[in-house]
Amino acid sequence: MIKDFLIINFIGKENKIGLKINNNFYIHDFDQKTDNEQLVSSILNMIKKHKVNLCRNFSVLVNNGPGSFSSTRVSLAVAQGIKISKKINLFGYKNSDLRQFNLANIELLIKKKLVQKNLIKPIYLS
Repeated sequence: MIKDFLIINFIGKENKIGLKINNNFYIHDFDQKTDNEQLVSSILNMIKKHKVNLCRNFSVLVNNGPGSFSSTRVSLAVAQGIKISKKINLFGYKNSDLRQFNLANIELLIKKKLVQKNLIKPIYLS
């Protein structure tokens, strides 16, 4: 069961990251002109601010698209980097499966098993 997680929704539009830790949910919205480098620093700041312990019980959920090629690739690379360095669980989901970025919808996504473990197949917009 996915309890505490970081969710990365960074596909080129309405970019956000969310953090659920100890039954609290925090969201960071990116403005339209966000470049890919700000994703990593925003994740690190959020993890540090909320004193998150990245361990085996923690998960990362990442949007597989469809979306911008570079944004989707960057978010997948960041998620894979966290998975490899901290040995945490990694799940992917499709953009169409998460209608609105809020805790209730994310938990519904997890409950309906619309997340796929370690199966990252990006979908790019043409």
